[in-house]
Amino acid sequence: MLESTNQPEEGLNTISKPFSMLVLGFIMILIGVVIIVITAVLSGGSGSVGGVVFIGPIPIVFGAGPSSEWLIIISVILAVVTLGLFLVYTRRSRRRMG
Repeated sequence: MLESTNQPEEGLNTISKPFSMLVLGFIMILIGVVIIVITAVLSGGSGSVGGVVFIGPIPIVFGAGPSSEWLIIISVILAVVTLGLFLVYTRRSRRRMG
């Protein structure tokens, strides 16, 4: 006879939360790149770009095009919000662990 157990399976079915967040981040980046490429093709190749890259604690802000000022401002705001959320979640996880 077959017996069922209520033990969790080991192996590939168990995915940690940080890994799933990493995969979600890559998927969001891929979707953003696809949207940018489609927009550039449909608009004839003219457009604006702006962004923020963090290398350690140092932000590098860049932008090009006629609307780059707004894109840079939005990128900086999103970067600050993301950094704030990261700090909140790490503080919460430290409280739970310790």
